Amino acid sequence: MQLCAARALLKTPLTPWRTRPKFGAVQKVLTKPSAESIKALVLRGPLPPSFVGFFGCKLLRLILTVQGLGAFALITLGVMFSKLGTARSVLRPLIRSQLAHAGVRLLPMVLFLSFALGLVVIGQTVSLLSRVGANEYLGTVMVTAVLRELGPLLTALLVLSRVGAANVIELATARALGEVEALEALGIDPIHYLVVPRVIGMALSVFALTIYLNLCALASGYLWAFLQDVPLKPGEYVQQIAGALEGLDFVLIALKTCFFGVIIATVTCYHGLAQPLRLEEVSAATIRAVAQCVILCVMLDALFIVIYLVG
Repeated sequence: MQLCAARALLKTPLTPWRTRPKFGAVQKVLTKPSAESIKALVLRGPLPPSFVGFFGCKLLRLILTVQGLGAFALITLGVMFSKLGTARSVLRPLIRSQLAHAGVRLLPMVLFLSFALGLVVIGQTVSLLSRVGANEYLGTVMVTAVLRELGPLLTALLVLSRVGAANVIELATARALGEVEALEALGIDPIHYLVVPRVIGMALSVFALTIYLNLCALASGYLWAFLQDVPLKPGEYVQQIAGALEGLDFVLIALKTCFFGVIIATVTCYHGLAQPLRLEEVSAATIRAVAQCVILCVMLDALFIVIYLVG
């Protein structure tokens, strides 16, 4: 059947006989190492035994990874805006599915984490500040430690561990089994169908889950402080937090959480789709994607800390 398909392809009028490939030339091309094979060898091959070769290979892998991630992010951004109004009836159910998968199903875990965060951080902080007579700094500490830093970062790590790793496994398995090539053969853009809904859904999910985690952490923190007989009224607690918040906080928290979701979706989709994988390489791709997501999220959080300090 493959031979008949090849003959039919060679006889098609779209391929003139003068430009038909010769089997000898095809064999020569197949025997030459391609750029993709060299790149795959650098990214997934064994590290050199020497000290200089080890760090040189690591640096080369870093450069290739940054290049690939940047190109994949630009392609995704271009497809998102160029096909903004295309196939809305198909994309909307996919985005709602991603919101349910990365948002609604994680809500119980987020509530449990916020309860633990209120116990560990807020309750102990309120108790300590009341002992030293520094209750007037309570709102500043809560806004700085929980609302700005711990809430968005913990939510992003939770979404990464629950949804990001599953994204890599799902997409890499589909790529290894040839399902992505089947979509391309049907005329469906894999970036538009598989990546764009995940980017939009995960950005909105991290933003919404961060709001729930921050609110529940503040409420549970005061509950633990109340159980410890801290002399602080609920009105004073809310007033101090509201006084420490600024308009810039809401804007930067929204931007930070959305960027966290975009980073997680882009990196996981890149490692699942951008490189041809075998089934035995899926686990290694998942480990690389999770590690790179953590590094990029921490770097982005450090950038926002600088913006806070400058602003």
